[in-house]
Amino acid sequence: MDFERMPLKTSFWRFIWPSVAAQWIFALYTMVDGMFVARGVSEVALSAVNIASPFVNFLFSVSILFAVGTSTIVAIYLGKGEKQKADEVYTQGLASLLVISAIITAGVFVNLETAAIFLGATEVTMEYVKHYILSILPFAWCFIISYSFEILVKTDGYPKFATAAVTGGAVLNCILDYLFVMVFRWGVAGAGAATGLSQCALVFLYISHFLSPKATIRFRKFKWDPARLVRAVKIGLPSCLTEFSAGITVFLFNHTILKYLGNDGIISYTVIGYVNTIVVMSIAGIAQGAQPMISFYYGKGDGGKYRTLLKYGLTASAGLGAAAFIGSWAGADLLVSMFISRELAELKDYTIAVFRVFSLSFLIAGINIQMGGFFTAVERPMPALVISVGRGFVTLALALKICGTLFGGPGIWWAPALSEFLCLCLTLAFAFRYKTLCLGQQVA
Repeated sequence: MDFERMPLKTSFWRFIWPSVAAQWIFALYTMVDGMFVARGVSEVALSAVNIASPFVNFLFSVSILFAVGTSTIVAIYLGKGEKQKADEVYTQGLASLLVISAIITAGVFVNLETAAIFLGATEVTMEYVKHYILSILPFAWCFIISYSFEILVKTDGYPKFATAAVTGGAVLNCILDYLFVMVFRWGVAGAGAATGLSQCALVFLYISHFLSPKATIRFRKFKWDPARLVRAVKIGLPSCLTEFSAGITVFLFNHTILKYLGNDGIISYTVIGYVNTIVVMSIAGIAQGAQPMISFYYGKGDGGKYRTLLKYGLTASAGLGAAAFIGSWAGADLLVSMFISRELAELKDYTIAVFRVFSLSFLIAGINIQMGGFFTAVERPMPALVISVGRGFVTLALALKICGTLFGGPGIWWAPALSEFLCLCLTLAFAFRYKTLCLGQQVA
């Protein structure tokens, strides 16, 4: 936590870029699986990976549930100079994740077919979906622990190390995907195993950091404290829902598309969903990157600095959303061509058109996600939770219902923009209510 030695803006970018890069790489894991499956198996298998992807989002979200809450409390304790308490919170959080990951693994294994049906598997995609989930399931604890470690390493003051680690994991994932899918011909199961093994490698890499002399946060014997655990969950729940919103979006869209458009629509949305996940996780990366700093200065009672960090975060998030919108319009043809072959020209042209409509939502998402992250960092879980639940569940389901009912299949692709706009109204209402917390003297 040595960012006080440099200008605030420099510290902000020092933490933000590694966090965003890490989010890109995490988002690319499933995207790379999809690319290899599309080329090495079939477009139907690609849609099955999309159907199963909310399960992967769920694993990451469970990690975020504890990791963001834990890292916020750790940063506040460090800001107060109470290092022993910070270590105890950190260790208890990781122990809790290990227990929860074991429960998830056992529960999904016993109810595999039920889980696949719930996710939206059809007769055509059922076996692909089951094979992909089964290949990931033994590594569920790796997904959960590695993502938690990535956040805590940044809180420990080493964002560049976190970025280097996830980059190495992504490279390993690409290599294993090529070997397992293209060379050994293990299909969707090979893609899932490749991702799982790369996550395991990350876990051991992060452990080496926390056992090294340079680490500030350390493993420490602790007494089980349910109150601290509940506090961490309350703080982390909004970020958990923000992370899971990409998976919920896929889930809701898959079921709505199957109702109005059929399997071809699922293939189109698979491509769009990958880009949406990258954009949402990138903006979430800005919020998560700023979170340790905001929490630290909030713990110190330095309102000027954490409010200035909010301004920086909103500017960066809005800029990233605008860039994503422009990039989606300009590069839609290239992106779609990576997944859909030239032989399916009609499907490809349709996907390009609806992708551009969908991308309107990127212009608003940044403000909603960043404000939710800020309220989390300053321990205001209620507004953060409402914003996260709003954009990830309530407003999206409402928008899909409205657009689907009024305009049928074509209306589905306008739903994300309507959802983000409805959520923005909630966000602005909370910003006004907590204007004393959000507004104040800014620091250059």
